Amino acid sequence: MSNAILHSSQYQNYRRIDLIVIHCSATRSNRCFPLEAVIACHRARGFATIGYHYYVTRDGTVHAGRPLYQVGAHATGFNRHSIGICYEGGLDPDGNPADTRTPAQKDTLLKLLQRLKMDYPLADILGHRDLPNVAKACPCFEVCAEYQDL
Repeated sequence: MSNAILHSSQYQNYRRIDLIVIHCSATRSNRCFPLEAVIACHRARGFATIGYHYYVTRDGTVHAGRPLYQVGAHATGFNRHSIGICYEGGLDPDGNPADTRTPAQKDTLLKLLQRLKMDYPLADILGHRDLPNVAKACPCFEVCAEYQDL
């Protein structure tokens, strides 16, 4: 995990962050969905580029998305004051919602969240599905329970 990607404190004065939202790409665990595919998908939806600030692939690599000083496009109604993190996966090989995070992804997500909480200590960590009026299984694990001690 690159310190350049994680050095978010330089952006603290650009916008207030009170929420970190975890997403899954809602792709099958037996198919690759690299960063380039996310970018293409988001551009096809009319976004200028990827809507997330970070994307974590199955091998545990964290990829920088939108700069933290830019508002994301990942959680309607919550983008202005949030950071969006997405991990590759979220569906089993048959397309059913499942916690498909690899050990490397779990480790990277934890380290990334620890770093972001150092820079934004008052930010709550929620899953996309935990936001009001979201009818999705994304992400496919209990974010609040897993990261309650951060």
